[in-house]
Amino acid sequence: MHSLKKRQRKATLTALLFILPFFILFTIFTIYPIVQGVWVSLSKWSLMGFQKFVGIENFEKLLGDSKFWSSLKNTTVFVILCVPLVVILSLVLALFANRPVRYKKFLRISYYLPGVLSVSVASFVAKYTFAPYRGLVNGILKWMKLYDTTNEPLWFMSINLSWVVIVLMTAWWTLGFPMLLYLAALQDISTDIMEAADVDGASSSQKLVHITLPLLKPTIFLVTLLQIIASFKVFGQIRLITGGGPASATKPLIQYIYEQAFDKNKLGYAAAMSYILFLILVVCTMIQLRFQKGDD
Repeated sequence: MHSLKKRQRKATLTALLFILPFFILFTIFTIYPIVQGVWVSLSKWSLMGFQKFVGIENFEKLLGDSKFWSSLKNTTVFVILCVPLVVILSLVLALFANRPVRYKKFLRISYYLPGVLSVSVASFVAKYTFAPYRGLVNGILKWMKLYDTTNEPLWFMSINLSWVVIVLMTAWWTLGFPMLLYLAALQDISTDIMEAADVDGASSSQKLVHITLPLLKPTIFLVTLLQIIASFKVFGQIRLITGGGPASATKPLIQYIYEQAFDKNKLGYAAAMSYILFLILVVCTMIQLRFQKGDD
């Protein structure tokens, strides 16, 4: 008995020693920044460091900051427009890429390929694709005689058209990863189920609605959750494509936080807004997990 307990303690100690390097790095690079960020949000900080403790003054200030609420609204608009498009379109592409055709490898590679681009490259591709007078999209529209030179679409001068460019670019750029998640889930569906459905005379649409989609529900929930989190953190493509314009109509919350921190040297105020965004993401995650648990 004593020998068994000794072996158990040794195994526990060995496991702790393996975990210790990760725990040390996790504490330094994750836990400590979170705790430090709370302190910064409750203080007045500049790029030179701590100035004074102000309590919840930064949080009270953002409640009356119209630009904060405007940028949060813009971020929410982006989430509402982009998340359903990516979730549905990536599923459709995964269904195409999962078909038993000879060129399915080509489809998978071509669907995923834009995802390897950096945000700067993808943004400049979109910016020059939708450029007025010389852009590819306007050239095609002009060739199709959908407009004349007197009413050429100025994609970055209109609020609605700017959102179209941003959402389409983001969807094109980010479809690859959720498509792979769907594809992996599709390949986990047992062929026996599909063969049984074929024997029962089920059509392709019936198999999709009554077999494939129900079995994909966990993956759909996961992809939706990941897309919501990623979309609330949007920054790079909007800053590079529109700069938040026209007239700050597309400026997301992350860009406003960035400007307050590094342009106006208000790190404490920026940290307070960051924690509001963090709480929003926590709430969205809890709601999503609650729906998933209820569905299960």
